[in-house]
Amino acid sequence: MKNTEKFSILYHIRRASSSSHRIPHYFKHRITNTSSDLDFNKNYYYYIQDILQVYHKQDFFMDSFSKADLEKIVTREDYQLTSPSISRDSSQPRHRLVHRFIDSFKPPVPEDTDNDNIIQQDNDEKPRQQLKKTMKSRHIVMMTLGTGIGTGLLIANAKGLYFGGPASLVIGYGLVSFVTYIVIQAAGELAVAYPTLPGNFNSYMSNFISKPYGFATVWLYSVQWLTVLPLELISATITIKYWTTSVDPDVFVVIIYVVLIFIHLFGVEAYGETEFIFNACKILMIAGFIILSIVINCGGAGNDGYIGGKYWHDPGAFASDNGAQRLKSVCYTLVTGYFSYGGTELFVLSVAEQENPRKSTPIAAKQSIYRIVVIYLLTMILIGFNVPRNSSELMGSADSKTHASPYVLAASIHGVKVVPHFINAVILISMISVANSSLYAGPRLLASLAEQGYGPSFMKYIDRNGRPLWALFICILFGVIGFASSSDKEEQVFTWLAAISGLSELFTWGGIMLSHWRFRLAMSKQGKDLGELGYKANTGVYGSMYGVFFTFLVFIAQFWVALSPPGSNGEVSAESFFESYLAFPIWVVSYFGYMIYNKDYTLLNPLEQIDLESYRRIYDPEVLRQEDEDLKQKFKNGSFLYKMKSIWC
Repeated sequence: MKNTEKFSILYHIRRASSSSHRIPHYFKHRITNTSSDLDFNKNYYYYIQDILQVYHKQDFFMDSFSKADLEKIVTREDYQLTSPSISRDSSQPRHRLVHRFIDSFKPPVPEDTDNDNIIQQDNDEKPRQQLKKTMKSRHIVMMTLGTGIGTGLLIANAKGLYFGGPASLVIGYGLVSFVTYIVIQAAGELAVAYPTLPGNFNSYMSNFISKPYGFATVWLYSVQWLTVLPLELISATITIKYWTTSVDPDVFVVIIYVVLIFIHLFGVEAYGETEFIFNACKILMIAGFIILSIVINCGGAGNDGYIGGKYWHDPGAFASDNGAQRLKSVCYTLVTGYFSYGGTELFVLSVAEQENPRKSTPIAAKQSIYRIVVIYLLTMILIGFNVPRNSSELMGSADSKTHASPYVLAASIHGVKVVPHFINAVILISMISVANSSLYAGPRLLASLAEQGYGPSFMKYIDRNGRPLWALFICILFGVIGFASSSDKEEQVFTWLAAISGLSELFTWGGIMLSHWRFRLAMSKQGKDLGELGYKANTGVYGSMYGVFFTFLVFIAQFWVALSPPGSNGEVSAESFFESYLAFPIWVVSYFGYMIYNKDYTLLNPLEQIDLESYRRIYDPEVLRQEDEDLKQKFKNGSFLYKMKSIWC
């Protein structure tokens, strides 16, 4: 029997699953006692032991395979046709913990490519076939609720409050919130229409706009994820300074850095469990903060009694009495808002993995509304009521060497004891959580880019445990920037990294909305029926048009702010400009570099030439209409609780 036939039998034994009869005892005995009972040589004994190691925990079934088929695996003739090197140099897993850990870095064994725990794709995309889908539903739910609770929301908005005032903060976040909902709707429609598209939403720009635009935007998005790890490490040390400034911040960077590397060396399972705990802490903290802030503002806690809208009058809702400066302060908070909402677009990845994406997308959209209103807008309003914009402890102030999160100050400056320490601890956990997520999402994004031909091919390597190994090492290497936390320019480094992330979201979100707009135009141009779409965005094509126009205005507004940012007294400097606008030249160089190198000078793909069919899931309009009618009837006849659940959940 040939070597390939032998492994075919091994594979099919593993896959057989229709009977409850397990492997016969005589066969099991024959394997475990090979060297003595059958007097086989040492190498053959090792070979059989390797087979046992692979299958000793598996349930064997006899329905599809006979006793003779099984015995073919352990015959002397079969071994003689097999190279002895397969004995101990086999790619099969070993049982000792150290051996399994070392073997996990090797390429996947052939049998694993059809394992049930591996993500399957219609397009045979290699990284997606080998990335293991091992996270449980409880992990996904908690991660969905905790999305966005990170540096942008908990720390970066302190500068917006200091330089702009509470009114600027609320107005800026309110405007970005509308665009956030439009992005969710546009991305949801495209995700349901193209659930197996290689690269997911990163491929929309290349397909519906142009390859140069897609290349530049996706690589800028990758740079954003590469900078997230050092950004969060610096944010963590800023948070720790609330407790102590006597210890070198790099000590804490080393501790967090090593722990995160350790987590990701053990794969997705370790990441999923740690994120479940981290996000649970964040959700509980936000809920507690909302309750505590209302109590403090009403005079139920702290030393200041009833506060109400005091800080909106003194020191004031805006940081300036000049109309132009007030407008600039609102513009200043817009990019901070984009940075805070960053990552919202990742929900389309989970939508594509749902059994019924047409049903799950409206649910995800509803959940996003609650997250926008409660976690973002409500907490911004409460911070504006409880933290004066001229506090010396806010980031941006030069009157204090240590700065704290506005969430901590909302309690500490009013004399509330102990609680600020708990809030600060959870904020620290949030920083570590986002850094942890960057080491999960970043490498997988780089591996996807390499598979699309947008990056070096070595980044496609994914080991036996489902880790994009070389891409992971690249992200870890970028984390070294976080050791700048011990520098006097710590906050400037933070500003530079945050500027890349904020503007990157502008390009990414603008690209998603423009892709949706052009997708609808191409559907109309090519005579396609919109009834074939499993989900249509509630905001429609006009919502995406508005989102693209608003994003363009934000680019102009950020350019104005970058030239002369708040607090600069009208002075213009190249340093302050690139601190706020660094991502733009990166995108421009990538865009024109791709054009020149590939001699592709396409500005917009012609509508009639856009490929609408590849990877698109076409739904039957009649079936969809019938499903909608059934849902309406079910809602009409349902109980009160069912109707409330359908409306709000």
